[in-house]
Amino acid sequence: QVQLVESGGGLVQAGGSLRLSCAASGSSFSINAMGWYRQAPGKQREPVAAISSGSGTITDYADSVKGRFTISRDNAKNTVYLQMNSLKPEDTAVYYCTVVQFIRTSWLRIGSWGQGTQVTVSS
Repeated sequence: QVQLVESGGGLVQAGGSLRLSCAASGSSFSINAMGWYRQAPGKQREPVAAISSGSGTITDYADSVKGRFTISRDNAKNTVYLQMNSLKPEDTAVYYCTVVQFIRTSWLRIGSWGQGTQVTVSS
Protein backbone atom coordinates (compact mmCIF):
# COMPACT_ATOMS: atom_id res chain seq x y z
CA GLN A 1 0.00 0.00 0.00
CA VAL A 2 1.41 3.35 -1.06
CA GLN A 3 1.57 5.95 1.71
CA LEU A 4 0.99 9.52 0.58
CA VAL A 5 1.82 12.83 2.25
CA GLU A 6 0.50 16.06 0.76
CA SER A 7 2.02 19.47 1.46
CA GLY A 8 2.25 22.99 0.09
CA GLY A 9 -1.18 24.31 0.91
CA GLY A 10 -1.81 27.68 2.48
CA LEU A 11 -3.61 31.00 2.30
CA VAL A 12 -3.28 32.98 -0.91
CA GLN A 13 -5.07 35.91 -2.50
CA ALA A 14 -7.16 35.47 -5.61
CA GLY A 15 -4.94 35.48 -8.67
CA GLY A 16 -2.03 34.01 -6.76
CA SER A 17 -0.23 30.69 -7.11
CA LEU A 18 0.62 27.66 -5.03
CA ARG A 19 2.44 24.43 -5.73
CA LEU A 20 1.25 21.32 -3.96
CA SER A 21 3.45 18.28 -3.46
CA CYS A 22 2.54 14.68 -2.77
CA ALA A 23 5.34 12.43 -1.57
CA ALA A 24 4.81 8.68 -1.92
CA SER A 25 6.48 5.84 -0.09
CA GLY A 26 7.69 2.65 -1.71
CA SER A 27 9.66 1.72 -4.79
CA SER A 28 6.74 1.32 -7.17
CA PHE A 29 5.82 4.98 -7.54
CA SER A 30 6.70 5.23 -11.23
CA ILE A 31 4.31 2.44 -12.23
CA ASN A 32 1.33 4.23 -10.71
CA ALA A 33 -0.82 6.82 -12.37
CA MET A 34 -1.50 9.59 -9.85
CA GLY A 35 -4.32 12.03 -9.34
CA TRP A 36 -5.34 15.05 -7.29
CA TYR A 37 -8.79 15.52 -5.82
CA ARG A 38 -10.28 18.26 -3.70
CA GLN A 39 -13.11 18.67 -1.25
CA ALA A 40 -14.65 22.03 -0.44
CA PRO A 41 -16.69 22.55 2.74
CA GLY A 42 -20.10 20.98 2.40
CA LYS A 43 -19.32 19.48 -0.99
CA GLN A 44 -18.34 16.08 -2.31
CA ARG A 45 -14.75 15.27 -3.11
CA GLU A 46 -14.10 15.90 -6.79
CA PRO A 47 -11.32 15.00 -9.24
CA VAL A 48 -8.96 17.79 -10.24
CA ALA A 49 -6.12 16.35 -12.33
CA ALA A 50 -4.37 13.11 -13.17
CA ILE A 51 -1.10 12.02 -14.72
CA SER A 52 -0.18 8.69 -16.26
CA SER A 53 2.49 6.36 -14.96
CA GLY A 54 6.11 6.36 -16.09
CA SER A 55 7.09 9.61 -17.76
CA GLY A 56 3.61 11.02 -17.32
CA THR A 57 2.94 11.74 -20.95
CA ILE A 58 -0.82 11.72 -20.44
CA THR A 59 -2.50 14.33 -18.25
CA ASP A 60 -6.13 15.17 -17.72
CA TYR A 61 -7.88 18.02 -15.92
CA ALA A 62 -11.28 18.94 -14.66
CA ASP A 63 -12.85 21.66 -16.81
CA SER A 64 -12.83 24.04 -13.85
CA VAL A 65 -9.03 24.05 -13.64
CA LYS A 66 -7.94 23.62 -17.26
CA GLY A 67 -5.45 26.26 -18.29
CA ARG A 68 -4.73 27.21 -14.67
CA PHE A 69 -3.44 24.03 -13.02
CA THR A 70 -0.59 21.76 -14.13
CA ILE A 71 0.11 18.27 -12.81
CA SER A 72 3.60 16.82 -13.05
CA ARG A 73 5.70 14.09 -11.49
CA ASP A 74 9.29 13.42 -10.50
CA ASN A 75 9.81 9.67 -10.21
CA ALA A 76 13.31 10.10 -8.79
CA LYS A 77 11.73 11.91 -5.84
CA ASN A 78 8.58 9.76 -5.67
CA THR A 79 6.60 12.99 -5.83
CA VAL A 80 3.67 14.33 -7.83
CA TYR A 81 3.01 18.07 -8.01
CA LEU A 82 0.08 20.33 -8.69
CA GLN A 83 1.01 23.83 -9.83
CA MET A 84 -1.97 26.09 -9.31
CA ASN A 85 -2.03 29.51 -10.96
CA SER A 86 -4.69 32.21 -11.22
CA LEU A 87 -6.34 30.86 -8.11
CA LYS A 88 -9.97 31.71 -7.41
CA PRO A 89 -11.94 31.68 -4.16
CA GLU A 90 -13.85 28.66 -5.49
CA ASP A 91 -10.58 26.70 -5.50
CA THR A 92 -10.67 26.76 -1.70
CA ALA A 93 -10.67 23.14 -0.54
CA VAL A 94 -8.65 20.37 1.03
CA TYR A 95 -6.53 18.81 -1.72
CA TYR A 96 -5.70 15.10 -1.73
CA CYS A 97 -3.55 12.93 -3.92
CA THR A 98 -4.04 9.24 -4.61
CA VAL A 99 -3.23 6.42 -6.99
CA VAL A 100 -5.57 6.37 -9.98
CA GLN A 101 -6.19 4.23 -13.03
CA PHE A 102 -6.86 5.56 -16.49
CA ILE A 103 -9.78 3.89 -18.22
CA ARG A 104 -10.23 5.03 -21.79
CA THR A 105 -10.70 8.80 -21.53
CA SER A 106 -11.43 8.85 -17.81
CA TRP A 107 -9.66 7.89 -14.59
CA LEU A 108 -10.70 6.47 -11.26
CA ARG A 109 -9.23 6.41 -7.77
CA ILE A 110 -7.83 3.00 -6.82
CA GLY A 111 -5.64 3.99 -3.88
CA SER A 112 -6.11 5.32 -0.38
CA TRP A 113 -6.16 8.96 0.63
CA GLY A 114 -3.42 10.97 2.28
CA GLN A 115 -4.22 13.48 5.01
CA GLY A 116 -4.74 16.29 2.53
CA THR A 117 -3.51 19.87 2.47
CA GLN A 118 -5.71 22.93 2.92
CA VAL A 119 -5.80 25.58 0.22
CA THR A 120 -7.62 28.81 1.01
CA VAL A 121 -8.04 31.53 -1.59
CA SER A 122 -9.21 34.91 -0.34
CA SER A 123 -11.08 37.35 -2.53
